[in-house]
Amino acid sequence: MNVHEKKVTLVGMGRTALALAPLLLREGATVYVTETKPADEFFEETKILDALGVSYECGGHTARAFEGASLVIPSPGVSPRIAPIEAARAAGATVMGEMEFASRHCSSRILAVTGTNGKTTTTELLRAMVAACGHSVLLAGNNDHPLSEAAMAAPAPEFIVLEVSSYQLETADAFRPWIGAVLNLTDDHLARHGAIEEYVRVKGKLFSCQTAEDAAIINADDPRVEAMADGTAARIWPFSLTARQENGLWFDAGAIRMGGEEIARASDIQLPGRHNLQNAIAALSMMRAGGFDWEKTLEGLRAFRGVEHRIEFVAEAHGVQFFNDSKSTNIDSLKVALESFSAPVVLIAGGRGKGADYRPLRPLVAQRVKHMVTLGEDAPLLEEAFGDLTPARRALTMRDAVAFAAQAAVPGDVVLLSPACASFDMFRNFEERGRVFKACVRERLQESQS
Repeated sequence: MNVHEKKVTLVGMGRTALALAPLLLREGATVYVTETKPADEFFEETKILDALGVSYECGGHTARAFEGASLVIPSPGVSPRIAPIEAARAAGATVMGEMEFASRHCSSRILAVTGTNGKTTTTELLRAMVAACGHSVLLAGNNDHPLSEAAMAAPAPEFIVLEVSSYQLETADAFRPWIGAVLNLTDDHLARHGAIEEYVRVKGKLFSCQTAEDAAIINADDPRVEAMADGTAARIWPFSLTARQENGLWFDAGAIRMGGEEIARASDIQLPGRHNLQNAIAALSMMRAGGFDWEKTLEGLRAFRGVEHRIEFVAEAHGVQFFNDSKSTNIDSLKVALESFSAPVVLIAGGRGKGADYRPLRPLVAQRVKHMVTLGEDAPLLEEAFGDLTPARRALTMRDAVAFAAQAAVPGDVVLLSPACASFDMFRNFEERGRVFKACVRERLQESQS
């Protein structure tokens, strides 16, 4: 899209705007940033915009911000249907997402991954395997590095591995990854999308602009994902943990097969849990579809040790292992985490809930959780849902939660932080929550050794 000498309004002053502004300036646009929050919350951001010579406003969206704009790009966290954006659209402005715009200015081949759960682990693994094959590769998207940042890299990498959210796909119309994968779909972000059907439709946009030169990696075990095969012209690569796939990867008693040929072993995967087996097979499917060197791909797989805050091993002391799964912000993530362990679990859970019903997890909690420590706003709801199944103790701080969990654990147990809730009642984000947990674990272990 040609933005030379045109006004482009960016809605939101987060990392997306800071990455996008230099790309727009390079393309000759006049950039304006509008933000609803007060300026004192954006000290560092406004310094960067001042250095770039970009105009901005804080404290609310004014009509001046959108006046004369040819293009409006909302940050992923901003709904494209808020009144000022709708008014700009009615006045003739094009509304487009950052990922969509950046992809049109990107010369690298894109390997894109979306799904409700597992995106970050899959993309990190994929990046590691592409690098192990000797290629230049950057990780971008729904993480700390917007696609705009990767599109500005010089020299351009051969490949970009892109983590894609439904918010980013919502504002995409021509986005076309070379290889795209949908891992799974469960109810999520319904406050934004309204209904599961709309959420599924938005996720399916990952494949909608692909051609026969591209590849669509589809989870054949998920009916909602499997149905997406009908909406793309790409080559279909199904993967499954439960059923033989003649034209895709599948799992068979410890072996990963392509049709009838064994091409890898489950023992090549260094991450715990069936969900990580699924993530790894999806990533291997993308590597296979892309024709990457297979032996080097497997070397990258065997060397990969996981991602921070995703069932991350922290420490072991006196026969008790501690795991940080702070990225668990919904009940599906907690389910996956609990299913990853056969040892008895002392569970730390709670935070700001998303209105979900915890009770469907009762059979799993009864089977896997020997003791529960709750904290945060949803502590009473977790205790109500599971308190008759396992002993529960409430903590006011993460330090107390770790102490209570360590007291309840015996050799052979696992202490697992898997909150099933957002972190915003006590922490800035799930990353801070996970790092505080790890610091508390290490502090506790040091005290026990002194």
